Amino acid sequence: MPWPEVIGYLAAALTTCSFVPQAWHTFRTRDVSGISLGMYCVFACGVGLWLAYGVLLSAWPIVVANAVTLGLALAILAMKLRYR
Repeated sequence: MPWPEVIGYLAAALTTCSFVPQAWHTFRTRDVSGISLGMYCVFACGVGLWLAYGVLLSAWPIVVANAVTLGLALAILAMKLRYR
């Protein structure tokens, strides 16, 4: 595997994994008081665009990371809307 691809997968894994603790805490406690609705809406749109960009380029580190991150962000956003 070429070095740029290794770096891409490593960066994707680290940034995606950074969302897991927040998602887990939110799922477990249902405490959404510290989550900004506006920030998560804009963030989810941005991640969706990164996902589209990765698909268009066939850049699989970008696609995989942003697909997982978008799923986590949308789940947190849904909980923010449900449990406010």
